[in-house]
Amino acid sequence: MAECLPVATVRTQVSVPIRFPDGYVTTARVFSFDGLVDGREHLAFGLGAWAGPLDRRRGETVPPLVRPHSECLTGDVFGSQRCDCGPQLREAVERIARAGGLLLYLRQEGRGIGLYRKLDAYALQDGGLDTYEANLALGRAEDERDYTAAAQMLHALGVRRAALLTNNPDKAEQLARLGVTLTDRVPTAVHLSPANAAYLTAKASRAAHTLDLPTTVELGGLRAEVA
Repeated sequence: MAECLPVATVRTQVSVPIRFPDGYVTTARVFSFDGLVDGREHLAFGLGAWAGPLDRRRGETVPPLVRPHSECLTGDVFGSQRCDCGPQLREAVERIARAGGLLLYLRQEGRGIGLYRKLDAYALQDGGLDTYEANLALGRAEDERDYTAAAQMLHALGVRRAALLTNNPDKAEQLARLGVTLTDRVPTAVHLSPANAAYLTAKASRAAHTLDLPTTVELGGLRAEVA
Protein backbone atom coordinates (compact mmCIF):
# COMPACT_ATOMS: atom_id res chain seq x y z
CA MET A 1 0.00 0.00 0.00
CA ALA A 2 1.29 3.47 -0.93
CA GLU A 3 2.13 5.85 1.88
CA CYS A 4 0.02 8.98 2.33
CA LEU A 5 1.88 11.76 0.53
CA PRO A 6 1.60 15.43 1.59
CA VAL A 7 0.54 17.65 -1.30
CA ALA A 8 3.12 19.88 -3.00
CA THR A 9 2.44 22.40 -5.75
CA VAL A 10 4.43 23.94 -8.57
CA ARG A 11 5.75 27.32 -7.47
CA THR A 12 7.57 28.57 -10.60
CA GLN A 13 8.38 27.20 -14.05
CA VAL A 14 10.91 28.80 -16.39
CA SER A 15 12.74 27.82 -19.56
CA VAL A 16 16.54 27.49 -19.12
CA PRO A 17 19.09 26.77 -21.89
CA ILE A 18 21.70 24.24 -20.73
CA ARG A 19 25.24 23.70 -21.98
CA PHE A 20 27.72 21.11 -20.71
CA PRO A 21 31.52 21.50 -20.93
CA ASP A 22 31.71 18.91 -23.73
CA GLY A 23 29.46 21.11 -25.88
CA TYR A 24 26.16 19.26 -25.45
CA VAL A 25 23.26 21.74 -25.39
CA THR A 26 19.56 21.43 -24.69
CA THR A 27 16.74 23.38 -23.10
CA ALA A 28 14.96 22.50 -19.87
CA ARG A 29 11.75 23.59 -18.21
CA VAL A 30 12.84 24.12 -14.60
CA PHE A 31 10.21 23.75 -11.88
CA SER A 32 10.36 24.85 -8.25
CA PHE A 33 7.84 23.75 -5.62
CA ASP A 34 5.92 24.74 -2.50
CA GLY A 35 5.08 22.27 0.24
CA LEU A 36 8.00 19.84 -0.01
CA VAL A 37 8.28 17.91 3.24
CA ASP A 38 11.94 18.62 3.94
CA GLY A 39 11.81 22.34 3.09
CA ARG A 40 14.76 22.08 0.71
CA GLU A 41 15.01 23.79 -2.68
CA HIS A 42 14.76 20.74 -4.94
CA LEU A 43 14.25 21.29 -8.69
CA ALA A 44 12.70 19.33 -11.55
CA PHE A 45 14.14 19.73 -15.04
CA GLY A 46 11.67 18.92 -17.80
CA LEU A 47 13.55 17.73 -20.88
CA GLY A 48 12.61 16.74 -24.40
CA ALA A 49 8.83 16.59 -24.66
CA TRP A 50 8.70 17.91 -21.08
CA ALA A 51 10.64 21.10 -21.88
CA GLY A 52 7.46 23.06 -22.66
CA PRO A 53 4.91 24.64 -20.31
CA LEU A 54 3.38 22.20 -17.85
CA ASP A 55 -0.21 22.64 -19.05
CA ARG A 56 0.75 21.01 -22.34
CA ARG A 57 1.69 17.83 -20.50
CA ARG A 58 -1.56 17.41 -18.58
CA GLY A 59 -3.17 14.12 -19.52
CA GLU A 60 0.09 12.73 -20.97
CA THR A 61 -0.26 8.96 -21.41
CA VAL A 62 3.39 8.03 -22.13
CA PRO A 63 5.28 7.49 -18.87
CA PRO A 64 8.23 9.93 -18.73
CA LEU A 65 11.80 8.81 -18.16
CA VAL A 66 12.69 10.09 -14.68
CA ARG A 67 16.01 10.28 -12.86
CA PRO A 68 16.20 11.37 -9.21
CA HIS A 69 19.76 12.76 -9.03
CA SER A 70 21.21 13.71 -5.65
CA GLU A 71 23.30 16.87 -5.63
CA CYS A 72 27.09 16.37 -5.68
CA LEU A 73 28.97 19.66 -5.74
CA THR A 74 32.37 18.03 -6.15
CA GLY A 75 31.26 15.78 -9.00
CA ASP A 76 28.52 17.75 -10.74
CA VAL A 77 30.30 21.13 -10.71
CA PHE A 78 34.02 20.48 -10.29
CA GLY A 79 34.31 17.16 -12.11
CA SER A 80 35.67 15.12 -9.19
CA GLN A 81 36.55 11.59 -10.24
CA ARG A 82 36.10 10.15 -6.75
CA CYS A 83 32.49 9.39 -7.71
CA ASP A 84 30.44 8.90 -10.87
CA CYS A 85 27.91 11.66 -10.18
CA GLY A 86 29.03 14.18 -12.80
CA PRO A 87 29.08 11.68 -15.69
CA GLN A 88 25.73 10.24 -14.56
CA LEU A 89 24.19 13.72 -14.55
CA ARG A 90 25.52 14.43 -18.04
CA GLU A 91 24.30 11.06 -19.33
CA ALA A 92 20.89 11.45 -17.73
CA VAL A 93 20.19 14.88 -19.23
CA GLU A 94 20.89 13.67 -22.77
CA ARG A 95 18.97 10.41 -22.40
CA ILE A 96 15.96 12.12 -20.83
CA ALA A 97 16.00 14.85 -23.48
CA ARG A 98 15.82 12.13 -26.16
CA ALA A 99 13.11 10.10 -24.45
CA GLY A 100 11.13 12.92 -22.82
CA GLY A 101 10.95 13.20 -19.08
CA LEU A 102 12.26 14.73 -15.89
CA LEU A 103 15.51 15.04 -14.00
CA LEU A 104 14.80 15.61 -10.31
CA TYR A 105 17.77 17.47 -8.82
CA LEU A 106 17.66 16.70 -5.11
CA ARG A 107 19.62 18.66 -2.51
CA GLN A 108 20.90 15.58 -0.68
CA GLU A 109 24.67 16.01 -0.77
CA GLY A 110 26.79 13.08 0.40
CA ARG A 111 23.91 10.57 0.42
CA GLY A 112 22.11 12.94 2.76
CA ILE A 113 24.87 13.77 5.28
CA GLY A 114 25.88 17.13 3.78
CA LEU A 115 28.93 18.53 2.01
CA TYR A 116 31.26 19.00 4.98
CA ARG A 117 30.54 15.53 6.36
CA LYS A 118 31.03 14.08 2.88
CA LEU A 119 34.52 15.55 2.88
CA ASP A 120 35.06 14.12 6.37
CA ALA A 121 34.02 10.76 4.92
CA TYR A 122 36.52 11.20 2.09
CA ALA A 123 39.28 11.63 4.66
CA LEU A 124 38.24 8.37 6.33
CA GLN A 125 38.17 6.64 2.94
CA ASP A 126 41.75 7.79 2.39
CA GLY A 127 42.53 5.80 5.54
CA GLY A 128 41.03 2.61 4.13
CA LEU A 129 37.29 2.67 4.82
CA ASP A 130 34.81 2.33 1.99
CA THR A 131 32.18 4.99 1.32
CA TYR A 132 29.54 3.29 3.49
CA GLU A 133 31.89 2.41 6.34
CA ALA A 134 33.03 6.03 6.41
CA ASN A 135 29.49 7.31 6.91
CA LEU A 136 28.97 4.85 9.76
CA ALA A 137 32.25 5.89 11.37
CA LEU A 138 30.92 9.46 11.42
CA GLY A 139 27.86 8.29 13.33
CA ARG A 140 25.57 8.58 10.31
CA ALA A 141 23.59 6.02 8.31
CA GLU A 142 25.09 4.41 5.21
CA ASP A 143 22.53 6.28 3.10
CA GLU A 144 20.23 8.92 4.60
CA ARG A 145 18.46 9.94 1.40
CA ASP A 146 14.66 10.14 1.49
CA TYR A 147 12.71 10.34 -1.77
CA THR A 148 9.43 11.64 -0.34
CA ALA A 149 10.07 15.08 -1.85
CA ALA A 150 10.86 13.43 -5.20
CA ALA A 151 7.50 11.66 -5.15
CA GLN A 152 5.78 14.93 -4.18
CA MET A 153 7.42 16.68 -7.14
CA LEU A 154 6.24 14.01 -9.55
CA HIS A 155 2.70 14.15 -8.19
CA ALA A 156 2.70 17.96 -8.43
CA LEU A 157 3.67 17.61 -12.10
CA GLY A 158 0.88 15.13 -12.70
CA VAL A 159 3.18 12.12 -12.99
CA ARG A 160 1.83 8.90 -11.48
CA ARG A 161 3.64 6.45 -13.80
CA ALA A 162 7.29 6.67 -14.82
CA ALA A 163 10.27 4.75 -16.16
CA LEU A 164 13.10 5.18 -13.66
CA LEU A 165 16.67 5.83 -14.80
CA THR A 166 18.80 4.45 -11.98
CA ASN A 167 21.10 1.66 -10.81
CA ASN A 168 19.91 2.08 -7.23
CA PRO A 169 17.14 -0.29 -6.06
CA ASP A 170 16.42 1.89 -3.02
CA LYS A 171 15.19 4.72 -5.25
CA ALA A 172 12.76 2.38 -6.97
CA GLU A 173 11.54 0.86 -3.70
CA GLN A 174 10.94 4.22 -2.04
CA LEU A 175 9.15 5.79 -5.01
CA ALA A 176 6.92 2.73 -5.46
CA ARG A 177 6.02 2.86 -1.77
CA LEU A 178 5.21 6.57 -2.18
CA GLY A 179 2.65 5.99 -4.92
CA VAL A 180 4.67 6.25 -8.13
CA THR A 181 4.01 3.33 -10.48
CA LEU A 182 7.27 2.31 -12.14
CA THR A 183 6.78 0.94 -15.64
CA ASP A 184 10.48 0.17 -16.11
CA ARG A 185 13.82 0.52 -14.35
CA VAL A 186 16.53 1.60 -16.79
CA PRO A 187 20.19 1.30 -15.72
CA THR A 188 22.69 4.07 -16.35
CA ALA A 189 26.07 3.43 -17.93
CA VAL A 190 29.05 2.45 -15.77
CA HIS A 191 31.36 5.47 -15.44
CA LEU A 192 34.45 3.76 -14.10
CA SER A 193 37.90 5.24 -13.53
CA PRO A 194 40.91 4.34 -11.35
CA ALA A 195 39.83 7.08 -8.92
CA ASN A 196 36.31 5.73 -8.35
CA ALA A 197 36.82 1.96 -8.72
CA ALA A 198 36.60 1.29 -4.97
CA TYR A 199 33.58 3.59 -4.66
CA LEU A 200 31.66 1.79 -7.42
CA THR A 201 32.63 -1.61 -6.05
CA ALA A 202 31.18 -0.63 -2.67
CA LYS A 203 27.95 0.54 -4.30
CA ALA A 204 27.58 -2.78 -6.10
CA SER A 205 28.52 -5.01 -3.16
CA ARG A 206 26.94 -3.16 -0.24
CA ALA A 207 23.90 -1.46 -1.77
CA ALA A 208 23.06 -3.82 -4.67
CA HIS A 209 23.51 -1.18 -7.37
CA THR A 210 23.21 -2.79 -10.80
CA LEU A 211 26.77 -2.20 -12.00
CA ASP A 212 28.55 -4.60 -14.35
CA LEU A 213 32.13 -3.87 -13.31
CA PRO A 214 35.23 -5.22 -15.08
CA THR A 215 38.09 -6.68 -13.07
CA THR A 216 40.55 -3.89 -13.98
CA VAL A 217 40.38 -0.37 -15.35
CA GLU A 218 43.01 1.72 -17.13
CA LEU A 219 42.92 5.45 -17.80
CA GLY A 220 45.69 7.90 -18.55
CA GLY A 221 48.38 5.32 -17.88
CA LEU A 222 46.86 4.36 -14.52
CA ARG A 223 45.69 0.83 -13.80
CA ALA A 224 43.46 -0.14 -10.89
CA GLU A 225 42.10 -3.46 -9.72
CA VAL A 226 38.34 -3.61 -9.17
CA ALA A 227 37.70 -5.79 -6.13
